[in-house]
Amino acid sequence: MRREAIVAKSRNGLEKSLRDNERVTVFRGTARFASATTVRVGEEVLEAKQIFINVGARAAVPNLPGVHAVPFLTNSSLLALDKLPKHLVIVGGSYIGIEFGQMYRRFGSEVTIVEKGPRLVGHEDEDVSACVQSILEAEGIAIRTSAECIHLKGHGNDVVVGTNCTSGEPEIVGSHVLLAVGRVPNTDDLGLEHAGVKTDERGYILVDDELRTNVPGIYALGDCNGRGAFTHTAYNDYEIVAANLLDDDARRVSDRIVCYALYLDPPLARIGMTEEEVRATGKPALIATRPMTRVNRAVEKGESLGFMKVLVDAESKLILGASLLGVGCDEAIHCLLDVMYAKAPYTTISRAVHIHPTVSELIPTLLQSLKPLE
Repeated sequence: MRREAIVAKSRNGLEKSLRDNERVTVFRGTARFASATTVRVGEEVLEAKQIFINVGARAAVPNLPGVHAVPFLTNSSLLALDKLPKHLVIVGGSYIGIEFGQMYRRFGSEVTIVEKGPRLVGHEDEDVSACVQSILEAEGIAIRTSAECIHLKGHGNDVVVGTNCTSGEPEIVGSHVLLAVGRVPNTDDLGLEHAGVKTDERGYILVDDELRTNVPGIYALGDCNGRGAFTHTAYNDYEIVAANLLDDDARRVSDRIVCYALYLDPPLARIGMTEEEVRATGKPALIATRPMTRVNRAVEKGESLGFMKVLVDAESKLILGASLLGVGCDEAIHCLLDVMYAKAPYTTISRAVHIHPTVSELIPTLLQSLKPLE
């Protein structure tokens, strides 16, 4: 499969580069702490003054009634399927559930997304959630929200997902069920207690602003520290640690601006604060929105679903955050993100001349329409 070939090329290339480095030794096996300075890998005992933990995370398996009585899929095992699900029922209406839901619907599967909360991607603003849902429903994906009592049971060769939603059938029969309700850190079998490394109640390793744990010499990077759940945040963790240890360059996690994308089609790109978060501050702010139907590039491509929204501090004129949902928005968002990092006023972009015809060219126009957030 093409997917497997691409993954293998990346993984094998990375391992080869490590093994070819004369200053690096690669061990295969499960590593566990024996003390704050000692790690055991099989029969090997490794001792160091500095230890860096970067063990990632895995799909969470929620303790739903009947979950272990039926076959279920996670984001990893779903990709290993060699046949198309007739009806894929997805438990969870956030990143993984939405991305895989749209993907398999386009492959030809019937798809139902079951979400416990009142709306999809509940951490986004309500207008964003509503737009995402309308995009999915237009493609024939069934959405069931407010599913407060989700449970699973077998039905011949199929799986029944019980919802007890306030509307619709109380049970959904699917050929396959995907659990997409978040991730858990791979920290439960590291022997952290032998090193004295503290975690929170969910198992994430507690770190400070420079990614140091409570134990001197031990650092935690990537998904296992709960300070980000993306490839770009994990890589930035490395940059922060390397800069502080090797370059005497004081870099901190708190310098990082929230940024991520939800890769449905069209993509949702998010940076900084949401409108709800801005309102909660009580400070005067400005807001501007623009539908993608008024973005020439989107119209010309015949992909004009979605909208743009940006929020600005009314006093400092600094950009507070943005939600861009539309074709090319995962790239266009960086116009705003870079200005936020520069701590420059929004006029830096609103007075700029961008290339036509692009999605980014409408960002200055968007900012020129700012009005008070009421």
